[in-house]
Amino acid sequence: MQPIFDAAWRRQALAGGQSAVRCLAEAAIKPLYRFCLYRVGGNHHLCEEVVQETLLGAIRRLRRYEPARCGGDIFPWLTGLARNEIRRVLARERSAVELEGFWKAMDRQLLSLYAMLESEPFGEDVLVRRETREMVNATMAQLPPHYGQALEAKYVLGQSVREIAASLDTSTKAAESLLTRARAAFRATFLTLAKNLPGEAAL
Repeated sequence: MQPIFDAAWRRQALAGGQSAVRCLAEAAIKPLYRFCLYRVGGNHHLCEEVVQETLLGAIRRLRRYEPARCGGDIFPWLTGLARNEIRRVLARERSAVELEGFWKAMDRQLLSLYAMLESEPFGEDVLVRRETREMVNATMAQLPPHYGQALEAKYVLGQSVREIAASLDTSTKAAESLLTRARAAFRATFLTLAKNLPGEAAL
C-alpha cells in the first residue's frame, strides 16, 4: 500500500522526525526519478540532481504542503517542485533544443504501440529496440506511479490481474479498475507525446 502523507506525518516531519523524512525519501525517489528522467532528455546525471534538489526543496518548503487538500498524496506537489528544478537544469545546460529533437526523432511506427498494450505483453523483440524502449519509458514516466507500476506488472512482467491484486493487497475488481484507468491514461499520454512525431497519424 502507498504511504499516506497526512497531517500527522507532516507534523512529525516538520518536527525533524527522521522516520518521517526517511519515509518520504523511500516512497518518492523511484517515482520522481521516472517522472524526471525523460523530461531532462534521458540524462541520468541531471535526473539525479533534479530528484535530490526536489526532495531537499520539499523538506524546506514542507509548510506549503497541504495534506487535506491533496488527500494525503504528496506526489503531485512533489512533481510541481520537480518541474521547477527541471526548468532550472535545462536552462543551465541549454538542452531544451536537444530535448525537442529527441521527440522529433521518434519513429512513426511507434504509433502502433498502444494496440499491443491492449492485446499482449511486450515481447523481447520489442523491448530490445532502443527507440521503442525510450518511447515506452517516456510515456510511462508521465503517468502517476501506481498506474505505471500496474502497467509494468501486467504488460512487462506478464502478471495476472489476480497477482497484481495480491501485490497491491486489494481485490481483483479493484485491480481491474486500476488497469482500466491506467490504460486510458497511457493512451492519452501516448497520443500527446505522439504529436511530437513528424506527420499525422491516429491509433
